[in-house]
Amino acid sequence: MSSPNQPINRIQRLLWSTDVRTLPVWRRTIIQLIRFFFAIVRDLTQGYLNLQAMSLVYTTLLSIVPLLAVSFSVLKGFGIHNQLEPLLLNALEPLGENGVEITQKIIEFVDNMRVGVLGSVGLVMLLYTVISLIQKIEEAFNYTWHVSRARSFANRFSQYLSVLMVGPVLFFTAVGLTASVSSSAYVQTVMAIEPMGTVVELIGRLVPYLMLAAAFAFVYVFVPNTRVRLRSAMIGALVAAALWQVVGWAFATFMAGSTRYTAIYSGLAIVILFMIWIYIAWLILLVGASIAFYHQHPEYLATRSRELRLSNRLRERLALRVVAQVTNNYYIGVAPWSNDRLAQTLDLPRSNTQRMLDLLVTGGYLVRTAQEPTGYVPARDPQGIGIKPLLDFVRCFQDGSNGCGELPPDPIAAGIEERIERAMDQALKGLTLKDLAEGMSNPPLPVTEEAKESR
Repeated sequence: MSSPNQPINRIQRLLWSTDVRTLPVWRRTIIQLIRFFFAIVRDLTQGYLNLQAMSLVYTTLLSIVPLLAVSFSVLKGFGIHNQLEPLLLNALEPLGENGVEITQKIIEFVDNMRVGVLGSVGLVMLLYTVISLIQKIEEAFNYTWHVSRARSFANRFSQYLSVLMVGPVLFFTAVGLTASVSSSAYVQTVMAIEPMGTVVELIGRLVPYLMLAAAFAFVYVFVPNTRVRLRSAMIGALVAAALWQVVGWAFATFMAGSTRYTAIYSGLAIVILFMIWIYIAWLILLVGASIAFYHQHPEYLATRSRELRLSNRLRERLALRVVAQVTNNYYIGVAPWSNDRLAQTLDLPRSNTQRMLDLLVTGGYLVRTAQEPTGYVPARDPQGIGIKPLLDFVRCFQDGSNGCGELPPDPIAAGIEERIERAMDQALKGLTLKDLAEGMSNPPLPVTEEAKESR
């Protein structure tokens, strides 16, 4: 008699315990799409994206006026500052009449905050507030991209200022060119001829969506402190722009019937609704970033959890797989393994392989290369590196400040451990990294079915 959970277990094994590289294209595509959807929903329901979006709401409220003041000053030098208000109106369009009122208040604050009369101290504080906002945004995107290292202060300051100075000019120049082209006599003549008129009208409706997607893609490529492929950024940006349009329409519909909230919260209603929309906007932007991340790093889709926690056995197995791959490339004379290539080959999250590489570097078994992207090679002659000492190091790492033995075992446990050590010494006697590399399978296989099921 079959268990009621048997179909569910079969589906879970199909999704998480199957090497999709061995499946036909159509089945592989379906499983990857389901994993993709699961990963986004998981990040939303478990609070990873929600917490980041909520923290950005507070930062945005504090920094929006200084940010617009800097952009206004830059745009004023190019004579296109008057386009700032229509852009802000468009961004707050889902708020309806409240969006118009908020826009007018913000522009009024910006007009009162004249950069030229702030003085040196005021100008420094203004730039600091704006840079702090972008730094907070970078931290949120770095979390999405599993990046633990932020930019240095010098790089952060120069790159942030370049975006603040050049970004608005380029964006509004593109908007102006689009408007000029659409109003030109030649385009008007072409539009009078069917079906070209319908095609041009359709393109005109798509231009705002494409401009929004281009702006999102720029953020996805520039903000994270890692290399983001343009194709992945564009896919995430297109989805985020579509969500912006759909959710904006739904929010505007909600606002049309929100008179009850106005009656309850009185003057605070406009502030509350403004904060809700900022939260939704950041959430949409972060969802697009997650889509771009999973598209560029599909190895993260093979795990049910955002971070894969390896058991002791799987950690030892991963260590052996990593040093085998690195040593094999060393002997055959090809380019050293980078973390990204290694993670994709082993079908494991990049954070797990990076931690293992860092661990092996700490133990003196691997060294980093000076090239970009960073590669890894054996620290010394692989023939002189024994397998048993390497496994001992991986097993004992962080067990105590002096290695294993921080918690003394009782006599019975000590006897068992001694027997295990003798058996391992006998089984691994004389084996080196060279033997491991010579015996590795080529091409490499997935880690194991056990590893997949443990996810």
